[in-house]
Amino acid sequence: MIIFPIIIVLAAVFWVYYKVAILKSDDGLMQAYFNAKSRICLGLFIFFYGMNQYMYYETRFSLFIGIVFLIFGGLQLYVGMKETKHYRNEWKRLHA
Repeated sequence: MIIFPIIIVLAAVFWVYYKVAILKSDDGLMQAYFNAKSRICLGLFIFFYGMNQYMYYETRFSLFIGIVFLIFGGLQLYVGMKETKHYRNEWKRLHA
């Protein structure tokens, strides 16, 4: 499964990209938006890391750890997507 490490690396790279974009932005709304996008990338990273660890080791212990990572990654994804949608709508409302 070569796809999991590729997604993990891309998610980590985009997480760093959005964290740096927060520092470059002066607008508070854009900073919150970039933080929400970075949360999505962090969720993807954690989610696919948990899946990759179970696929690699295939033990009961790695299954439990993988389930915990899947739950935390899924929660980060969910909250990040809700925040991204909210801040995108706020930006459209303010700049319409």
